[in-house]
Amino acid sequence: MMKVDISYRTIWSVAYPIILGSVAQNILNITDTAFLGRIGEVALGGSVLGGLLYNVVLMLGWGLALGGQIIIARRVGEGAHNAVGRVVEHLFYAMVLLSLVLVMVLVWFYPLLFDLFVMSKPVQNAANSYFSIRIIGLLFAFTTYTFNAFLIGIARTKVITFTSFITVLSNVVLDYGLIFGRLGLPAMGLTGAALASVIAEVVGCIFLLAYVKQMEISEYNLFQFGRISPKLFARLANISWPLMLQFFVSIFVWFVFFLFIEKMGEAELAVSNIIRSIYIILMIPIWGFASATNTLVSQQIGKGNSNIVLFLVKKVMGITLILVFCLSIITLLFSGSVIKIYTNDIKLIALAKPVIWIVAFASLSLAAAFISFNGVSGTGSTRVSFAIEVFTLTIYLSWAYIMTIIIQKPLSWVWTAEIVYGVLVTFFSLLYLKSETWRNRVV
Repeated sequence: MMKVDISYRTIWSVAYPIILGSVAQNILNITDTAFLGRIGEVALGGSVLGGLLYNVVLMLGWGLALGGQIIIARRVGEGAHNAVGRVVEHLFYAMVLLSLVLVMVLVWFYPLLFDLFVMSKPVQNAANSYFSIRIIGLLFAFTTYTFNAFLIGIARTKVITFTSFITVLSNVVLDYGLIFGRLGLPAMGLTGAALASVIAEVVGCIFLLAYVKQMEISEYNLFQFGRISPKLFARLANISWPLMLQFFVSIFVWFVFFLFIEKMGEAELAVSNIIRSIYIILMIPIWGFASATNTLVSQQIGKGNSNIVLFLVKKVMGITLILVFCLSIITLLFSGSVIKIYTNDIKLIALAKPVIWIVAFASLSLAAAFISFNGVSGTGSTRVSFAIEVFTLTIYLSWAYIMTIIIQKPLSWVWTAEIVYGVLVTFFSLLYLKSETWRNRVV
């Protein structure tokens, strides 16, 4: 069989706009955390719990979008470009329905959740206030996911960068105005941060739709909105439901992880919000290359090049590990200065420093995990990826529970759960890819 290779330039061309978009999103995350850090520990704690619950809900849409992305990339690989628009339309219909159902359910559910599981009453009230406003942006976030899936699936990702920067710029300006009462806007504190994020999501969604509308994409038959196909919905659901559950469970477990930390105290929760922000910065290259892996694997299988999948995954993993290693070294060298971006509290700074070392190592394990894991889902084996996720997250959460509740170790020990997770996911994902039982899977 003829040797087929994927150049580093091809991998980078798909990944770098997503990475730049992640940079923009993390500017938003940094400013949110830094601004709220000036208000106090309760605002930081409320925002992390309210924000994580919102992310739990978002992951259902993200999983559905990723299922659509896999199908889109496979059609592109097969040369069936004219079938792509139909996939995008049905993905959009499903997203609208999902967002409406989730909002209706969550309106009455979320206060009960925080009441049951959050010990600190001030943090509980702050989380309720943040989430009650944040959930308004769900439909716009899901719409953005839909068209991001289309763009990543056809490997034209530059517009995602523009959308992310416009969203972030809107959010930063509105954060400054609505949190502190500047620029002629009311001082709303924590709720101002939530409202700023919602408005920014709306702005980003409108920009993305307008940009895609004027692109030269006639070959994909987008925006035709023809007759609904139950068969296409069934295919989308078959690929997506394991991903939806997988991402939902993954972020929900992280939400529970932070609930464990909340039992340690308000300071530990506040520090963990700061660490989460730093950790996400270290993961910036990972998301871009993980999305590229998913798309390139699905496209190559569609072209009949299943023999290069494992080679492709290892190649992307190597680039990602090098970039994450460089970011980790920089973060460790300037750890004190990095923490002071978020807080001037000496107690919080001292508590955060040892945890940064843990997440620096964890980011390397996550780099290998996310790339190999997206290789698995890119083959269309979404039920296998779901099984891997559930198994490893069970161990992850058990480890965190033992560290926080049973033996009550310091915060840095609790965060070692991230390293355990990354190592296990990498091992099982590569094991499955090497088995080649995924060959000839129909998507």
